[in-house]
Amino acid sequence: MTIAYWCVLIVGLLPYAFAIAAKAGASGFNNRTPRTFLAGLEGWRKRADWVQHNTFEALPLFAAAVIIAHQLDAAQGTVNTLAVTFVILRIVYGLLYIFDKPTLRSLIWFAALICVIALFFVAA
Repeated sequence: MTIAYWCVLIVGLLPYAFAIAAKAGASGFNNRTPRTFLAGLEGWRKRADWVQHNTFEALPLFAAAVIIAHQLDAAQGTVNTLAVTFVILRIVYGLLYIFDKPTLRSLIWFAALICVIALFFVAA
């Protein structure tokens, strides 16, 4: 399995890390109604929940880009580099989201999107 495919797995699991951050140690968590609990969060925990959702949203296009790049025999080194860069940027994005740095967060989000678009272009 290539590094890029491993990156798809990492990005697929990344939202769960943010979900754990939102819930772990918070008072009043009830596993019977976790969405109700999450809707009532504030501050950094609320932002951790939001980044969880955003990370799930980013997964399909990233996974498709990696798979398509592989199927069309794009240069493996380039595909791996773009995939690893995407993972790093999405982790940084999540931390910036949690620590409430909106402008820098948006720049990192855009850089990660460029990585996904670049995967399509290297496959073309």
